[in-house]
Amino acid sequence: MRFLTLILTMCVLGGSALAQAHVPSKVDVSFNRYYDFDEIENLLHQFAREYPDLVTLESLGKSEQGREIWLAIVNPKRGLAHTDKPAMFIDGNIHGNEIQAAEVVLYTLWYLTKSYGQIESLTSLMDRCAFYLVPVQNPDSRAWWFSKPSSPHSPRGNQRPHDDDGDGLIDEDGPDDLDGDGSITQMWVRDPDGEWIRDQWDDRIFRRVPAGKKGEWTRLGQEGIDNDGDGRINEDDTTAEDMNRNWPGDWKPNYVQGGAGPHPLSSPETRAVAEFVLAHPNIGGYQSYHNAGGMMLRGPGAAYRENFYGRSDLNAYDEIGRTGEQLLPYYRYLVIYRDLYGVHGGEVTWAAESLGIVAFTNELWTADKYFQREGGADEERMWVWRDRLDFGQTFTPYTEVDHPQYGKVLVGGLNKWSSRNTPTFMLEEECHRNFAFTMFHAEQLPSVKFGGLTLNQLGDRLWEVTVSVENESRIATRLELMARRGIGLSDRLEVELPAGARVVTSGSIRSRRDVQMNEVRFEPGRVLLDGGVPGRGQILHRFIIDAAPGTKATLRFTSQRAVDIQRELTLELVR
Repeated sequence: MRFLTLILTMCVLGGSALAQAHVPSKVDVSFNRYYDFDEIENLLHQFAREYPDLVTLESLGKSEQGREIWLAIVNPKRGLAHTDKPAMFIDGNIHGNEIQAAEVVLYTLWYLTKSYGQIESLTSLMDRCAFYLVPVQNPDSRAWWFSKPSSPHSPRGNQRPHDDDGDGLIDEDGPDDLDGDGSITQMWVRDPDGEWIRDQWDDRIFRRVPAGKKGEWTRLGQEGIDNDGDGRINEDDTTAEDMNRNWPGDWKPNYVQGGAGPHPLSSPETRAVAEFVLAHPNIGGYQSYHNAGGMMLRGPGAAYRENFYGRSDLNAYDEIGRTGEQLLPYYRYLVIYRDLYGVHGGEVTWAAESLGIVAFTNELWTADKYFQREGGADEERMWVWRDRLDFGQTFTPYTEVDHPQYGKVLVGGLNKWSSRNTPTFMLEEECHRNFAFTMFHAEQLPSVKFGGLTLNQLGDRLWEVTVSVENESRIATRLELMARRGIGLSDRLEVELPAGARVVTSGSIRSRRDVQMNEVRFEPGRVLLDGGVPGRGQILHRFIIDAAPGTKATLRFTSQRAVDIQRELTLELVR
């Protein structure tokens, strides 16, 4: 018995030694709940205070109602400036009702800060890459969603005053919370010619009658009354632009793309973010979080823009997307226009097609995860979920209300927490898996180094220097799109020499055995690399230099999307 006890004790101790280490954070934040805008704002300030050597908090500007649009820059102060490194831009909550998007970005900040100096792979990644995090791009509508009656689907746009129905009045007829439950639910009225009946076993459920049959109820839509006396209900709410239709690039006016706004970046929120992105050409990766559906989406948003995505660029997208399908169960890697719907003026398509940034939208949460199986859950199973796992918190019982237009109506049903947003007890896993996806994306940002260098003496003062620049990551320093459309500054490979020495000629080669070069006609010592360095590839270049033996030379490679590198060499043969 004592021997058995010893074995069990050793197993327990061995197991604890192998267990995943707990990495504490200096900021107390839980991811089994949601935070309103004010709480997120306070947490961001806490992160900046507790991690001053890692986090810089800046305001990109103000929303329509004067709230700050906060940016957290994660970059170790002891290393390179964030502008001198490739950067990953991550934002969320561009649609006010898609609230868990902000939690995922907040989780990213939390996990990165507590991991620096503790988790080797993430520490190394932060030393090499900067992170730009905007948890809430639409602060006014997030604040509205938490503080005022809302539904799972609204408010989506920003809170800029707007006359939706063209009657000269502004925001005068939005939904009304008739039963006071804090959500905008559904209204039903008795109707002998209706198309619905209530389920005989569960009167929370309305079922449509077969064609040719008469029901007892008519669905009137969302709660609301005719506030402006025009005979319509809920036709002029408080939102204006759909901020994810308000970006340059493939922007179209409202009559083509609803919610586009009067012109690109007419929303103060989108303009603030766009100005930051445009001012930071080191951004090579872009992630925008939305909900719902369990998707990792890339552009284009329209079929006629397929030619913006070259084959080599798609190789990077495909590897990131396919890896995401492994990291995120029940998520699918899809193309926006082909697999979802057409989008003009979208944020990630602007980043990808106008700026040459590898950009994804993740539609957070999928119904498949309710019961951890593909195909989601049927209505019967969903009621098991609502009753047994959610304990009835997402349903408001129907109550009878006197309606000024329709008389007595039933009001109630599924509330604003009932769909789209991740259930709170599953939120942390959803955050972590999406965080891991963006970390894999960030790992693919360009990482360059000098490869082998070959030095040959061709004459008393004539030297042949052959050098390779290698990119160890999947994303090229310049996407194919950037080279084709002249986006951004070309990469540069140059030789610095002292007075009395010069580069006679230079050119690119395919192999070190080549005797012919693709000659650079002008400034052979300062070579512009329009095509950059390919992902998991290299460029080879040969310089012919006129210099005395013993001359010191410096090779330097610079890129907007990679850390600049240099290498010293002496022009002499080692015997």
